[in-house]
Amino acid sequence: MEQVTRCKWCNGKNPIYIVYHDEEWGKLNLEEQYLYEMLILDSFQAGLSWECVLNKREAFRKAFDFFAIDKVVNYQEEKIQELLQNPNIIRNKLKIKASIQNSKIFQEIQKEFGSFKKYLLTFTHGKQYYEIGKTTSPLSDAISKDLQKRGMKFVGSVIIYSYLQAIGIIYSHEEGCFSFQGQNS
Repeated sequence: MEQVTRCKWCNGKNPIYIVYHDEEWGKLNLEEQYLYEMLILDSFQAGLSWECVLNKREAFRKAFDFFAIDKVVNYQEEKIQELLQNPNIIRNKLKIKASIQNSKIFQEIQKEFGSFKKYLLTFTHGKQYYEIGKTTSPLSDAISKDLQKRGMKFVGSVIIYSYLQAIGIIYSHEEGCFSFQGQNS
């Protein structure tokens, strides 16, 4: 079997992480459902590693009705308690409540701009960024500040930077990684 070199952060012993790195991370994906799912998952990352969240992704999908936003925005206390009892997800009450509130704000942004993608494009103007070795940027600072102003929680600049990398607006594959395509912006 051929050995490939990946970004240093990718745990080569975790098949879930390898597939995520190789097939998903850094690839531009601005589909609304993906933008929503990744925003919610990234908000659970606050204070934890992305690998921890990624390992629980399938459980999150099941627990959160496969990220059907129209269901999530209507979660009540009974559903919150159910989620808090689910050992397969991150059981942080503040993050669970924030995910419901963030979902409502996500929908408000979709109504205001026509889509969450169009909202993001007001910051990026369709540009992709190539950056290595950063955890925040003026772009993540601006989006984070605006989302927080709108009432979202667990969307600090570091989380938003990670989100932008995940959805491919910020391309950060390292030189030497087999996925590296050079500076694309």
